[in-house]
Amino acid sequence: MKTVVVCSGGLDSVTLAHLVARDHALERLVTFDYGQRHRTEIDHAALAAADLGTRHDVVDIRAVQPFLTGSSLTDDLDVPDGHYAEESMRVTVVPNRNAILFTIAYGIAAGAGADAVAAAVHAGDHFIYPDCRPAFVDAFRAMEDLALEGMWRVDFLTPFVARTKADIVAVGAELGVPFERTWSCYKGGAVHCGTCGTCTERKEAFALAGVADPTVYAA
Repeated sequence: MKTVVVCSGGLDSVTLAHLVARDHALERLVTFDYGQRHRTEIDHAALAAADLGTRHDVVDIRAVQPFLTGSSLTDDLDVPDGHYAEESMRVTVVPNRNAILFTIAYGIAAGAGADAVAAAVHAGDHFIYPDCRPAFVDAFRAMEDLALEGMWRVDFLTPFVARTKADIVAVGAELGVPFERTWSCYKGGAVHCGTCGTCTERKEAFALAGVADPTVYAA
């Protein structure tokens, strides 16, 4: 199955890219620049593409960033520390982000003659992010089936949607994913801060999976 992987450069999407490369035909990685403060993740997506020997497209949609307001990932707001299960993490939600990104990815896949789009949404995101939940995945797949009906057939692969981040770390370890070449932190510093929601979740995932964490944290 010729597959386009939406890859941010994070642990989840890079692991997904390696999984697709093993189980399917990896068409390319697609990364989006939407004006996120942690733009270093784009460089890490490029590293993943190089490691996998595949094409890497960066889609510049920064023009929409001023309109996607209210998120600490795009506005001048503090990124909160803590766990994703805390209400304070809702400020990290970018309005309609995945719906926008996945729609573009579907267009790219159809234009490339690919069979599928793969995304690394997972169960750990369900509490905060509505566009990572199984109901969204099912509805989005149905919408795209209608959008492409009679012209293209593109499937939506979300193998982690019911799995935890610890599960993803375990899969990545089995695949030999170079975790040190992935980026999770939302604060966009020189190294992972170690305290924001994504860093907290990353640390926890390695511990639960029983896999050594190669990440350098500031705290």
